[in-house]
Amino acid sequence: MKINYAVMALGALMAFGSAQAMDPRYKDTNGDMVADAPTAASDLRDPATLVFAYTPVEDPAVYAKVWDSFIAHLSKVTGKKVQFFPVQSNAAQIEAMRAGRLHVAGFNTGSNPLAVNCAGFVPFTMMASKDNRFGYEMEIITYPGSGVSKVADIKGKKMAFTSETSNSGYKAPSALLRDEFKLEAGKDFTTVFSGKHDNSILGVANKDYPVAAIANSVKARMEARGMVKPEQLTVIYKSQTFPTTGYGHAHNLKPELAAKIKEAFFSFNWEGTELAKEFNKGEPPQEKFMPITYKQHWQVVREIDRAMGVSYACK
Repeated sequence: MKINYAVMALGALMAFGSAQAMDPRYKDTNGDMVADAPTAASDLRDPATLVFAYTPVEDPAVYAKVWDSFIAHLSKVTGKKVQFFPVQSNAAQIEAMRAGRLHVAGFNTGSNPLAVNCAGFVPFTMMASKDNRFGYEMEIITYPGSGVSKVADIKGKKMAFTSETSNSGYKAPSALLRDEFKLEAGKDFTTVFSGKHDNSILGVANKDYPVAAIANSVKARMEARGMVKPEQLTVIYKSQTFPTTGYGHAHNLKPELAAKIKEAFFSFNWEGTELAKEFNKGEPPQEKFMPITYKQHWQVVREIDRAMGVSYACK
């Protein structure tokens, strides 16, 4: 079963209002919905060391090695030292960019709008197959014998989400359960937050949670590594396809540096790398970085946020 979140979200706008606009410290004069680079030369940054962070969907220690070859390539193209920053939460990652401590990053689907509007993040690429297929689906999973065989069975149960900034781990399934199945958190089922997709997946596989909402791209990589077995999990719902992690840079880097960062992503040779080994496992396989725009590719995510009454105000 699938549901068109765009239609659902647009129908709910009048009831839930719209997400707040970009933080006043940023300007968007060209209408592309991301922060412009500062016009004053004194406000542009050219750090000696670039700090890179990948969204904390799984154990950061696993991904430090996965990103090694890309970080070496980024260093070569930019002429800068590059440091991998193992963030533990979406909030910490956003705060690091807002504070100027993070320069290049991959933010997960759900936190991209907050990073754009609150931290001056400028996404320009995401992973895709060689023939430009991309994305993942939100799945609601359980384990065999849990007593949950369909979405309606969630009523009265405990359901695991990842974090409130996650699209597939919280916002999309919450909108689905509320608007399509009339199930409200705290009233019809008990909500717990696991912190990350791998925690939710392992929690269901080990029968700690009867049901959870997760990104199936994470599940596919965990199954490929043998962390969970397919027979431990049962999918009771699968969504439409969403954009995956968006990669980009802080808005206030010197234009020459920002251009070199883009060049590094699009000139990276995936063949034989740990990055390819890790991200080729899904369907579609992720085999290159393709150009994207936040305005176009994150439209459905922004619509879900509006339907959920999500604010992009900075805390």
